[in-house]
Amino acid sequence: MFIKYILSTLLLLFALPTVAQQSLPVLELFAGMHRVEAEVASTLESRMTGLMQRRQMPTQRGMLFVFPEVGQHCMWMRNTYLPLSVAFLDEKGRIINIEDMQPQTEDNHCAAKPARYALEMNIGWFKTRGLGAGFALSGIEKAPAGR
Repeated sequence: MFIKYILSTLLLLFALPTVAQQSLPVLELFAGMHRVEAEVASTLESRMTGLMQRRQMPTQRGMLFVFPEVGQHCMWMRNTYLPLSVAFLDEKGRIINIEDMQPQTEDNHCAAKPARYALEMNIGWFKTRGLGAGFALSGIEKAPAGR
């Protein structure tokens, strides 16, 4: 009985980050003809958690980080198991630069110029679609303000 309790408690603890992340709002973005279902991380807590603990993510799914201010924002991959590409975006949704990030590393990946947003997708997503610096994503104007 005690072992069953411990196992169920551990299962709940490991499931909590996933449950919390699933409650994030989803924003539909478009990169040309490519549709993105972006979970929106607009609070400090949701930005800090990001895609941590995820083991998989559908191809069209990603996470949009909304920062409260334009700035030299950086990302890292602590406790993140998926290899990701991050596109740093200006206030109008134009790609500033794209960085590939390896799982469970603490290397900083930073915007080349001040950015308002960062969009994380599965690694190579932007490259395989021919998307790079200067390309504008539509739908970004519907993103909530960062706080």
